[in-house]
Amino acid sequence: VQLVESGGGLVQPGGSLRLSCQASGLTFSTYSMSWYRQASGKERELVAAISSGGGTTKYVDSVKGRFTISRENSKSTVFLQMNSLKPEDTAVYYCNVGFWLVRPRSNYWGQGTQVTVSS
Repeated sequence: VQLVESGGGLVQPGGSLRLSCQASGLTFSTYSMSWYRQASGKERELVAAISSGGGTTKYVDSVKGRFTISRENSKSTVFLQMNSLKPEDTAVYYCNVGFWLVRPRSNYWGQGTQVTVSS
């Protein structure tokens, strides 16, 4: 399994970014997916999760109403639309397989994509 995240960057507070995670090496449409983030000096935390068909989603309280997780199974890709970004959203963002797993498969981690929210 290979997961490749992209779409990060530097954005001002209140701005938006759309992250993508391209998956390969698995039957993507049969797996739930989750986004995680890790800020400098902090532990990795769950951000959002989506079921295999996209009908069920879950978010950490701090991003509810601002972030939206979605997926396009035909392209083996999961997205994270991030709006109203705050400095505290600054982190490296990763995706992984599974629905809201505290300890997902460690060998599935990609390189992540850096999101920096700063004026």
